[in-house]
Amino acid sequence: MNLQAPEFFAELGLPFHNSTVVGNTYYATPVPDAPLRLRITFARTISADTYGGLRVAVIHPDRGEVDAVALSFLDHDTFRRRDEAKSGFVHSVEYGTFSAYHRPGQPPWAGAVTTGLRDAIKQYTAVWFPGAWAASAPSHAAARTVHKMPAPAAAAPAAGRTR
Repeated sequence: MNLQAPEFFAELGLPFHNSTVVGNTYYATPVPDAPLRLRITFARTISADTYGGLRVAVIHPDRGEVDAVALSFLDHDTFRRRDEAKSGFVHSVEYGTFSAYHRPGQPPWAGAVTTGLRDAIKQYTAVWFPGAWAASAPSHAAARTVHKMPAPAAAAPAAGRTR
């Protein structure tokens, strides 16, 4: 099922530059040249094609999964606003989850507020990858600074052929 995972993980705003999404799974190397990796997948519920959270795991290339934690959407208020807007939805099995079946033109996780999940991932990864968020995060001060660049000089025509 296409869960539009790249867009979901982009919305989470994880700061790891050395990362990729394969299928519905996010992989990252938060600390360059370190053997530990980060893997985040959608956690399934008992219902088919329904997801109730994220499963965050630390992976070692030789030893496999070292540690993992389940972060439920319900515990992190990911869909609270969406679900409370629907009257009577609170007592439904769909509360705090999303299904692979969704409205055309919208991601299946439409209405998600990812702040709580992001904070939980940050807290979890701080244990296994100390300083990785600070090292990966771009400097806000540097981003706001405007540098005036000199205009490039007009290039003189080169004699002979160039590629």
